[in-house]
Amino acid sequence: MTAVARRDALRWTLAAAASAAVSAGCAPSRTAPIGAGGEGSEQRTAPYVPFDVTWLIRPKRDRKYLGVSFAGRPVTAGFLGLWAERTGKAPTLLSQRFAWGEDFPTDQVQAVWRQRMLPFLTWEPFEPTLREIAEGREDDYVRRTAVAVRDLNVPIALSFAHGMNDDSRPWGTGGASPREFVAAWRRLHDLFQDTGVSNVVWAWSPTVTAKPRVPLKPYWPGDAYADWLGLTGYYTKAGPHAYDTLFAPAVREARAFTRAPVLLAETAAAPGARKPKDVENLLRAVTGRRDVVGFVWWDARQGTDWRIDSDSGALAAFRRGVADDRFGFDVRRP
Repeated sequence: MTAVARRDALRWTLAAAASAAVSAGCAPSRTAPIGAGGEGSEQRTAPYVPFDVTWLIRPKRDRKYLGVSFAGRPVTAGFLGLWAERTGKAPTLLSQRFAWGEDFPTDQVQAVWRQRMLPFLTWEPFEPTLREIAEGREDDYVRRTAVAVRDLNVPIALSFAHGMNDDSRPWGTGGASPREFVAAWRRLHDLFQDTGVSNVVWAWSPTVTAKPRVPLKPYWPGDAYADWLGLTGYYTKAGPHAYDTLFAPAVREARAFTRAPVLLAETAAAPGARKPKDVENLLRAVTGRRDVVGFVWWDARQGTDWRIDSDSGALAAFRRGVADDRFGFDVRRP
C-alpha cells in the first residue's frame, strides 16, 4: 500500500471514530482493561488512534527482522524463550498460518504483539477459488475479518495466497491464473482499505524455486497494493547454496516492476555438511543488503530437519550472524 493509500485509510478510520463520537456526544475513544496482561475488570478510556504501520515496512537505521515459524503453529512464551536462549536473540517477527474461512485469531495475534514481535499471518485460501474471491462471493467474510483486524489495532503482516507461482497449492498455477490472483488480491486489499484498516503490512510472497518457472510480473498486484516482496526459498542439498543464486534472480526480475523492500518470508537450510555455510551465507546476505529487511527461519521438522539447532555448526553460525546489532530491535518503537 502506498503512503497516500495508507493515509486515506487512516483518515477514514479517524473520521468514522469522530462521527461515532459526535453521535454519542463524546470524544473518540476506546475502552481497554487496565493491566499489562489485560487482566482485571477495571476499565480505562483512552483516545483511539489508528495504528500506522508505515515505519515497520522499512525500519530505520537498517534494522532487520529476525523471524521464525514453527510450521505455523501457535507457541507459548516459554517455548519462544528457549528458542531465543539457544539462538542468542529473541525473534522480532513470528509467522503463523491462517486458513480461509476461519475467524481472525485476535487473541493469538494480540499475544504475539505483547511479546514484542510483529505477527505475520499467512492467509491460505484452500477454499473457495481465487476466482470466487475476485468475483465478490466472499465479501462478507472478508469484511468481518477486516473489521476484526481494524478493531484489534495492532500491526500485522499479511501474506495472502503465498506461492501462487507454483503448482503445489490449490491457488497456484494449476488452479488459478495470474489474472485471477491479482483480482482476488486487489479485492481483498480494497475491502480492507474501505473498512479503514491501516495496520496491515501486505506481503506478496512468490516462491523463488517454482517449477516450472513462470514470470513474476503478471502476478504483481501493483505498488499501491503490496508493501513487501516476500520471497520463499530454501537452501536444499541439490539446489543453490548462495543468496546470489537462490534469491537474487527473483529480486532482479522484480526490480523491473517494483522497488518494494525484500523480506525472505520463509527460508531454512537442509541438514548436511553445507548447513553451517548456508546459514552464514543467508545471514551475510541479509545484513549486507539494504533492500532486505529481514528473514523468517522455518524451524520445523517436515520432510527434512530444517530446525536451526539440528546441527551444532549451523546453530553456532546462526548465533554469530544474529548477534549483529541490527537484529533484535523493538518493533513497538519507531
